[in-house]
Amino acid sequence: MTAFSVKFWGVRGSMSVSAPSHIGVGGNTSCVEVRCGDRVLIFDAGTGAHAAGRALRKEGVQHVDMLFSHCHYDHIFGLPFFGPFHCPENNIRIWAGHFLDGMTCEQMVSQFMKPPFFPVGPDCLKANIEYRDFDPGDRLDLGDGIVIETLRLNHPGGAVAYRVNFGNHAICYVTDTEHDDDVLDPGILAFINGADIVIYDATYTDDEFTQFAGYGHSTWQHGVELCDAGNVQTYVIFHHRLEHDDKTLDDIEAAARQAFAGSVLAREGLCLVLA
Repeated sequence: MTAFSVKFWGVRGSMSVSAPSHIGVGGNTSCVEVRCGDRVLIFDAGTGAHAAGRALRKEGVQHVDMLFSHCHYDHIFGLPFFGPFHCPENNIRIWAGHFLDGMTCEQMVSQFMKPPFFPVGPDCLKANIEYRDFDPGDRLDLGDGIVIETLRLNHPGGAVAYRVNFGNHAICYVTDTEHDDDVLDPGILAFINGADIVIYDATYTDDEFTQFAGYGHSTWQHGVELCDAGNVQTYVIFHHRLEHDDKTLDDIEAAARQAFAGSVLAREGLCLVLA
């Protein structure tokens, strides 16, 4: 049976952190690798993209699809430092569809990588890059039996969730999104229904959530409720708040497992294999 797996290179939200109190879980921002057989998909290019790219170059991977949930800094900062972009023999497709203002995927990259925000433009990237735009709700057929469903999320400036369907299994990447109090979003619920793995924005606790209304994030408790109602096998607590150290996150994982046995905390280096 062809392997289907997910590996975490960056698990933080908002900003990376380097401190002894955070080293166990990891301090890099969002970057998640999904393997569908020989195909490599990268979801977001936060600071974790540097280590991901270094590993892929060492392995000799030459074909990558990079899909963005959205283009806030914590999800794109590592893009110029993703090693495969700098190899002329590589072929990389970049996908984005969260925009609310008509911007294209290529424009996103070119406007991020320019002075005064960055010293050089995307011309420094030597790989063969193809930019792919889509609208939330579109199904993306990546070939080799990989079909990705997309869904718009509730986040300032827009964000997109992805459901990767491959070999009768499904992995969902659902970050960043803000829920309504005491309401399970029917769109998200239908989107994740029956998935093997759901990676969900769990930036806050319920106690913290009211302080940050409008910031566009959810809680680990709401993730539990969604995954329980959606018949999900494994719920991955993701996009950790900067202020949450290893001890805090260990406690959150323990509490989540009490509520939903399939809960697991996203840590850098964690790899979950479906087949």
